[in-house]
Amino acid sequence: MRVHGLPQLQPRRARPDRAHARLCDSEPGPGILAFVDGQVAGWCSIAPKATYRALVNSRTIPHVDDAGAWSAVCFVVRTGFRRRGLMHDLLDGAVKHARASGATVIEGYPVEPEGDRVDQTSAYVGTVRLFEAHGFERVLQTTGRSGGKPRWLVRRELA
Repeated sequence: MRVHGLPQLQPRRARPDRAHARLCDSEPGPGILAFVDGQVAGWCSIAPKATYRALVNSRTIPHVDDAGAWSAVCFVVRTGFRRRGLMHDLLDGAVKHARASGATVIEGYPVEPEGDRVDQTSAYVGTVRLFEAHGFERVLQTTGRSGGKPRWLVRRELA
């Protein structure tokens, strides 16, 4: 459903891309898509933390009470759809999707630009400001970096 011109958000499994179909065969799927005028404009990877092997085994992302935690690990907004606030729409949709799928807490691992701009390649994890605008709180700084900038572990309880 489109509200005030916002993109339609759907579970990632709705994407017709064959390369991703295999990933999307099981519930709850690995994320959500944003559609603008019927075109896929972006996506957010959101799923139970335990399903991200690289995250579970990470030496730079700490673990804080992982029981039932979901992770929002990356965002992609296609060229031509950027600078429209889609990352905010994607994070809202990711939270709704996780809640509907039974999540009780969501983590993110965004970059803190420290007042500077972050290049698009490094901002794929989102920014601390983005997550904080959606009710996430900083838990602790990780040892990870993106574009030379520090990354934080942020969390939002969905009680």
